[in-house]
Amino acid sequence: MKQIPDAPGVYFFLGKNKEVLYIGKATSLRSRVRSYFSPDLAATRGPLLVQMLEKAKTIDWRETDSVLEALLLEANLIKTHKPKHNTDLKDDKSWNYIVITKEDFPIIRYVRGRELAMQDPDDYLHIFGPFPHGLQLKEAMKIIRKIFPYRDDKCTPCDKQHEHGKTCRPCFNRSIGLCPGVCTGEISKTDYRKIIRRMTLLFEGKKPQLIKSLQNDMKAAAKAEEFEEAARLRSQVFALNHIQDVSLIKDEYRASGGKIGNTRIEAYDIAHMGGTAVVGVMVVVEDGQAQKDQYRKFRIKTAKGGDDAGSLKEVLSRRLGHDEWPMPRVIAVDGSTAQINAATKVLEEHGMSIPIVGVVKDEKHRPRSIQGKREVIAGRERDILLANAEAHRFAITYHKKLRNPLRGL
Repeated sequence: MKQIPDAPGVYFFLGKNKEVLYIGKATSLRSRVRSYFSPDLAATRGPLLVQMLEKAKTIDWRETDSVLEALLLEANLIKTHKPKHNTDLKDDKSWNYIVITKEDFPIIRYVRGRELAMQDPDDYLHIFGPFPHGLQLKEAMKIIRKIFPYRDDKCTPCDKQHEHGKTCRPCFNRSIGLCPGVCTGEISKTDYRKIIRRMTLLFEGKKPQLIKSLQNDMKAAAKAEEFEEAARLRSQVFALNHIQDVSLIKDEYRASGGKIGNTRIEAYDIAHMGGTAVVGVMVVVEDGQAQKDQYRKFRIKTAKGGDDAGSLKEVLSRRLGHDEWPMPRVIAVDGSTAQINAATKVLEEHGMSIPIVGVVKDEKHRPRSIQGKREVIAGRERDILLANAEAHRFAITYHKKLRNPLRGL
């Protein structure tokens, strides 16, 4: 294990005939690979990964300069090798892709596998993926767009605006430097195609070739006394050599399963009155005791009033943004299938596999049953019900306080 570098990269679990069983990416290859040999792997990552480890005979890896490059390399290698245990762990339609359209000014677009399956691949200039984790891909695209600004669906080319008798107006992303000026006519089709070619090289894992091309263009621009263009190209070379991917590094903790406590249970609940004053809460129970200093409140910001599943997804997404909080062994939600599915989707998007249970209530809001895997629930019934009751109490208290700020003063 010591010979595996403490660096970003992609790792491979190989079978007895050197076939690739599973591919993953990591901020620290050493830490990530070590996490697969923890005693509670089955509980934290699921039985399919345990089955893969039983078949694996050796481990290999490829180091990268950044987590961003590891993410791109992972997608390329999954596409090439199609490892059985990667595909077993995720339905084809839930993979994520980046596509580039066939247009004079191509659009860069994020799509899900289910959407791509209904379209003709020939409609696209390039299709990159599959990418296992949607949120990480979106963060990666934010980084890439700062280096190579591009057009999205909200940007209408200047010539198209003229066709409708309109004056060319900049899109929002042009105003913040994330669009190169397709909407204002500031960039030609030829120069925009250069951006597309550079992005393609990056996605294909050809960074050395990309940097060499940029350096050659920079020298040519300087020789032609196009100093502003030369400076811009120099900045792109610098950015590629010093990729700022902190937002991806923090995801490593989540995707590796983190340091998951032995008895920590987190319970979540949503409270509102007719879709108004919507709030969510997280409570913690450890060793059968409520840890009130670790309770957290969330005012719902994006989910629509009355959408309990949407509100739960928002709360969980915001909670998982706090790497400094210990990760739970079990998550308890108030409800059954809809709530469990909502929570499961959020965890999948964050690359995590923490068991989820749902506490089902009767018409008087009394616990009727606990849904979830029996091996997860067994021996934890009391703690799960305590956490659920505390979450309900805490959510109602917070909701009432929002409705009546003077309450409790």
